[in-house]
Amino acid sequence: MIETRNGTLFFDGCDTTQLAQKYGTPLYVYSQTAIEERFAELRRDFIDGWPGARVAYAAKSFFCLGMARLVANAGMCLDVVSGGELNTALAAGFPAERIEFNGNNKLISELELAVESGVGRIIVDGAHELEDIEAICKVKGKRMKVLYRVTPGVKADSHDYIITGKKDSKFGFPLDEDVIYPAVEAAIRSPYVDFLGFHFHLGSQLFEISPYIQAIEIVLDLVRQVKARYGVDTRELNLGGGFGITYTNEERMPYREYLAPMMERVAACFDEMGVPRPALVVEPGRSIAGDAAITLYTIGSIKEIKDVRKYASVDGGMTDNIRPALYQAVYRSTLANKADMPAEETVTICGKCCESGDVIIRDAQLPKVERGDCLAVFSTGAYGYTMASNYNGIPIPAVVLVKDGQEELMVRRQSYQDVIACQLVPESLKG
Repeated sequence: MIETRNGTLFFDGCDTTQLAQKYGTPLYVYSQTAIEERFAELRRDFIDGWPGARVAYAAKSFFCLGMARLVANAGMCLDVVSGGELNTALAAGFPAERIEFNGNNKLISELELAVESGVGRIIVDGAHELEDIEAICKVKGKRMKVLYRVTPGVKADSHDYIITGKKDSKFGFPLDEDVIYPAVEAAIRSPYVDFLGFHFHLGSQLFEISPYIQAIEIVLDLVRQVKARYGVDTRELNLGGGFGITYTNEERMPYREYLAPMMERVAACFDEMGVPRPALVVEPGRSIAGDAAITLYTIGSIKEIKDVRKYASVDGGMTDNIRPALYQAVYRSTLANKADMPAEETVTICGKCCESGDVIIRDAQLPKVERGDCLAVFSTGAYGYTMASNYNGIPIPAVVLVKDGQEELMVRRQSYQDVIACQLVPESLKG
């Protein structure tokens, strides 16, 4: 997907410097080929190997109308966590029955939209939510399929801000006996929900298999207990996501290395119980979109502080990529217009926001940096556009989709008018 031709960086067959000139910078550029290859890998190593298996792409990592169509065209399902994501999916014509609604504090209005539109699953995050769903279904004459999200109490090796499976988490039901079993029984007995099984998610950017194995063993014990106590078979297990990608020196592992051991343990457990194997679901997001995109910037102000540091500012920053400021994320980069030149200086790439913490890459190794150079930052496809903001009144960048040397605009760049479109001047202030 990434190559150098005549000193210029090409991405999925497209000249990145020409993209920057045509669409302006900052610019998110997504490779359709890379996205489709990830889906194909999941189909080969997961869906085709387990009857009833599904992949629910995690919209929070990167989502827009065009991405919804890519997911739909690949035959995948969709994991949404808000009414806004759900609305985007529905507006794109995504089949509602292939949508799974997750999240720790679903609003009544969001649950009403989910029930009315007929989403395929609601991932229940607490006992209060079951009551809300029941009340809505009673009024609307509906019955919803649900899973319970549980926190298996497994500590995975990642940044604390993106760990979700430990016991001290805002997500899911803790597995305390006096909490989980009454909640399960309530769902089993409810005439308004069809209780399918359980969901867990350990966190993001994980490279170890052992936390997944620990978690699935804990959840399988819960499955055995539910069978023993209530005589009810678990029909579905959602294994979450969190599969790591390459940002700098990490080595991405194939999906099968995470999933095959869990599939083996699920198969053994259900075969031992003598009950049908459940449908299995995974929710990859970052591992689909993360390294499928680059961000292009234009170098502006350059400042060298003798014996301290050389700064090169770009025309974006924490407004289009908050991850370095939020949890010290590290990226690789190159100068797209000098892609064949060797690195000869150490430069800290900073953004244009009025914050000292607005640093994209600290101590990047680059060719000689000059004003007007086009900087390409790799693996920015996850949590860039979806976490972008208008801080300092800065417009959100455009998104371009590329494939085999062809490009199409997927999200237009915000204008200054877009930034203030929802703002009003109170009548008392006019005059």
